[in-house]
Amino acid sequence: MTLIREHAGGGKEPEPPLHPEGLDRAELARLGRILDLRPASLRGGTVAMALAGYLLRVRTREGFAAPLKANAVQTGFERRRGVRNIVLKARQMGMTTWAAGRFFLKTITRPGTLTLEVAHTQEAAEEIFRIVHRFVDWLPDGLREGPLRTSRANVRQIVFPEIDSEYRVVTAGDRNAGRGLTVQNLHCSELARWPGDAAETLAGLRAALAPGAEVILESTPQGVGGCFHDEWRKAPETGMVRHFFPWWMEPRYRAEAVDEASLTDEERALMAQHRLSLRQIGYRRRIRADFRGLTAQEYAEDDESCFLASGESVFELAVVEERLKTAPEPVERRRNGELELWLPPVAGREYLVAVDPAGGGSLGDYSAMEVLELETGLQCAEFAGHVGGLELARLAAELGREYNGAWLVVERNNHGSGVLAHLESSCRYERIYREGGRREGEAGWLTTSLSRPAALGRLDAALVEAPRRFVSRRLLGECRSFVRMANGSTGARAGTHDDRVMAMAIGLAAREELLAKS
Repeated sequence: MTLIREHAGGGKEPEPPLHPEGLDRAELARLGRILDLRPASLRGGTVAMALAGYLLRVRTREGFAAPLKANAVQTGFERRRGVRNIVLKARQMGMTTWAAGRFFLKTITRPGTLTLEVAHTQEAAEEIFRIVHRFVDWLPDGLREGPLRTSRANVRQIVFPEIDSEYRVVTAGDRNAGRGLTVQNLHCSELARWPGDAAETLAGLRAALAPGAEVILESTPQGVGGCFHDEWRKAPETGMVRHFFPWWMEPRYRAEAVDEASLTDEERALMAQHRLSLRQIGYRRRIRADFRGLTAQEYAEDDESCFLASGESVFELAVVEERLKTAPEPVERRRNGELELWLPPVAGREYLVAVDPAGGGSLGDYSAMEVLELETGLQCAEFAGHVGGLELARLAAELGREYNGAWLVVERNNHGSGVLAHLESSCRYERIYREGGRREGEAGWLTTSLSRPAALGRLDAALVEAPRRFVSRRLLGECRSFVRMANGSTGARAGTHDDRVMAMAIGLAAREELLAKS
């Protein structure tokens, strides 16, 4: 195999076969300038792919150290790779290893480089760090003791002081990840499974990127909505290169061949479309039996159904997705977009404002309000922001007065009791919903283990029966990522919110009681 030597005049000449023992600092820097070239001698491969095979070692599934040779998925990624990439894949396709290897080569061949790997859990971060440590341990002695001598190789940080480069591995749960850094290479692993507000964490990491930094966002799917799904959906607008790798691209995913006579119409169509073998269909049947409802999530077959079929959504996703296509823009936005209005108040009509209070801190849940026309149930306006206490009470009172003295339906659990107290004392708002819709009932809506599922069921039914009542894209987005958990409870999937969902569910439930009492 030959590589390419650059001339000062821009010409190229064949380079003798590369031997790791012959590498020095100058040779590494030269290779760093041409990592992404595709010389004819490499038959479509890049210099980086060749160098990975020569220099880097990975552990095989049998427990042996072997050269990092690009598999079909890794090769496919390299063929279409851009500066900013998003990768949707089936499980265990080798993309995390390849991203680590590619960025390791860029770190050691381009002085002054900082590479940052962000994993979804501490366990995953430790595994990635072991991969990178193995790269270091198998470097030729001349490099490890010379230009690639390390001054720190602990707490998931490797520093190469001779070339002023560094490789870090952190977890997405570290809110300070990337803060104060200038990052040249960023790999976000399993983004769909990041804890907390993944979009906020990713925004902070992007703020740390140097001009021209290379980015790889990579994950298996986990339901619609959420940061990864949003990034995938917006990729054509944001300029990110999409990469989709279905399970059958992994050669290990084979089983005993099925009897051709037993093939279903779906299996025959899949075989014809993707040139699958009877052994691959055998494997498909096996994983469907083992993983059942999670098969589309863990072993993706296309870049749409893998999102829709995963996540155990509480609401009818097909209905939500269809309404999202036609949901109108608000006619007015206030408070920097926190308050959106679609239907202004009409004289003579009655309204209610459903309020789901939060503590008001900038890092927690949002306080949400939904304005509904009492008779029709039409969504008229929506608020969501990090406010609480007296400020939220004043906003709710203002909105209620604007909508013809609307009923205020405030969840009284937790922070809600304080908001209700402010409404009655400081704001002197009179039309406050009381339990059961009765004048003598306790002020506010109480969410319990009985009232919560009933309210959510009512919202689900309303979405199916009259989807045009709902106009907020943000609300519909929260409906997409509102899922059933493993313990049987329901709520926002990790990295998403459900404040608008709960405000709307409370509003619809209270509306039914108020209409019944009128």
